[in-house]
Amino acid sequence: MIAKKDRFLYRFWTQEKGLSGMLILLCIMHFIAIPFFGSKSHFMVAVNIFWMLFLFAGILALSKHKKQAFSLSIIPILFLIIQWINYLNHNVFILFADLIFSVAIMLLLITLVLVKVLEPGPVTTYRIIGSIVVYMLLVHFWSALYLFLYNHIEGSFQIAESKFTSNSDQASFIYFSYITMTSTGYGEIVPLHPLARSLVQIEVLTGVLYPVILIGRLVSDANFGAGKK
Repeated sequence: MIAKKDRFLYRFWTQEKGLSGMLILLCIMHFIAIPFFGSKSHFMVAVNIFWMLFLFAGILALSKHKKQAFSLSIIPILFLIIQWINYLNHNVFILFADLIFSVAIMLLLITLVLVKVLEPGPVTTYRIIGSIVVYMLLVHFWSALYLFLYNHIEGSFQIAESKFTSNSDQASFIYFSYITMTSTGYGEIVPLHPLARSLVQIEVLTGVLYPVILIGRLVSDANFGAGKK
């Protein structure tokens, strides 16, 4: 049984209209919370705790049986343990373990939303909204990789200086990931390391293909279903 305080998050996953709620939460996080409060560490810890609870709710809601839910829950649990160890003791092994589990967490969240979007049944507006949620989660996924490179490979990115104290590295790379995914590119953040450039190229390709393959297909199926009625 899920606790009463978590039932609100649980409903996001069990009802299709919860996908629109996810979109609103991501918009608040990407366009308000991180840009304006990303430099406040305590606030960001609270945001990360919320998303971790959100992930656990998704695992409980979408798992086919208890064994699967338990298996999937191991990933966020290990992630939390690694985060705590990394806070107390920095070393290369913990550093890369943190990266691996951070990537696993993001991929798990993206997969859960895709399961909800692609589950059997008619294509609704909520499912199209869910595909946009996946798009935004992909942006967040790439930004986390860029931030890791920036923090641990000196000179991997060149970033124009900002006069605003509210600006943070996380906010900078969320912004950079959006303009990369949409193939905009204003040039104030420049990838210099070969690995950074490779990741940027892959994200550009993802940003070009994803709307055509998934979002376009969902919109087409939705229009086809409406036409049959």
